[in-house]
Amino acid sequence: MHKQTLEQFDPDINAAIEREKQRQEEGLEMIPSENFVSPAVLEALGSILTNKYSEGYPGKRYYGGCQFIDEIEQLAIDRAKQLFNAEHVNVQPLSGAPANIAVYFALLKPGETVLGMDLSHGGHLTHGHPVTYMAQIFNFVRYKTNSLGLIDLDNLRQMALEHKPKMILVGYSAYSREIDYQAVQKIADEVGAITMADIAHIAGLIAAGEMNNPVPIFDVVTTTTHKTLRGPRGGMIMCKEKWAKQIDKAVFPGLQGGPHENNIAAKAVAFKEALEPAFKDYARQIKKNAKILEAEFIKRDYKLCFSGTDNHLLLIDVTNKELSGKQAQIALDAAGITVNKNMVPDDSRSPMDPSGIRLGTPAITTRGMKETEMVQITNLIDEAIKNWQDETKLAAIRQQVVDLTKKFPLYS
Repeated sequence: MHKQTLEQFDPDINAAIEREKQRQEEGLEMIPSENFVSPAVLEALGSILTNKYSEGYPGKRYYGGCQFIDEIEQLAIDRAKQLFNAEHVNVQPLSGAPANIAVYFALLKPGETVLGMDLSHGGHLTHGHPVTYMAQIFNFVRYKTNSLGLIDLDNLRQMALEHKPKMILVGYSAYSREIDYQAVQKIADEVGAITMADIAHIAGLIAAGEMNNPVPIFDVVTTTTHKTLRGPRGGMIMCKEKWAKQIDKAVFPGLQGGPHENNIAAKAVAFKEALEPAFKDYARQIKKNAKILEAEFIKRDYKLCFSGTDNHLLLIDVTNKELSGKQAQIALDAAGITVNKNMVPDDSRSPMDPSGIRLGTPAITTRGMKETEMVQITNLIDEAIKNWQDETKLAAIRQQVVDLTKKFPLYS
């Protein structure tokens, strides 16, 4: 085994990592599903735990030498239970998509019906989009938002009565409003459906008490551990005790092999951070910052989907600015501002060149930016979109972004 540093052994990879570090340091990261983890989370993620195989669960492993691994995984489980008031937690899913797929296989039979959100209205690919393999196995029926951009619970109830789904799924990747979980559970009870919530985007806001918590209400809740929860890239499933054995068997051995215990340790560290009072302040500021962006974009005649935001993100239709979402993303990239192109409800354009952009506040809030910076950032975004074809002006905006980010260093 070589004992050289990364820089010594593989200067090409090291150089690419350093360039990415510079990009993160000098840019405004506004993709709402991205965040910056703490040095403690990074330390756990890069630890010697990556060396250990540990198929199975705490106390029930297929390999020897797992006594300390069990301790770490149990800490992650216990902290997650405390954070979300969960009866049962599985911290082994490698990301959000496998977590969702494991739930489907645990609780559904092939051909059974799931009522989930349409992708263009804020849903996620794994919620039944036709391009996914899950859509070939289960029958997904997709509901949408109404003319006000809100989930129409009366329509959801009518669809549930009509289609008799085995599962009703809520939780979204681009929807910006609060969710009435009690009302959805009532509809599910009426038709005898299992309830599932995917809180991948808003888990940190829920853990901090800043948004409604579906975990004590719904049968099963999935999440990623990055995004607003500010942990490592990974997934997690929380459920009622009655579903625990089925969920655990679906994750392992049903879908995955050995868990990534270095990642689970990093999850445990992030959960401990989320239990600190400072995390509540952080989550509160995420929402404050998003509301400032909302107000400032409205002032500048931007069309906000779903009539605004209750969480960490905004979905903006840029059609009236005479460019596409893809063109806006490219221009903002050149200006040092990272967002993602995104479909808007019933978008007439393609997913690879849609009408909208999606942006959010978790990462810039982690850096310490507050209301004043939100106004400044809105101005920078607006200028970049107005001048999306002018490379000189975009370069000038990029310098302003660098000047701003220098005041809020990341890891230095």
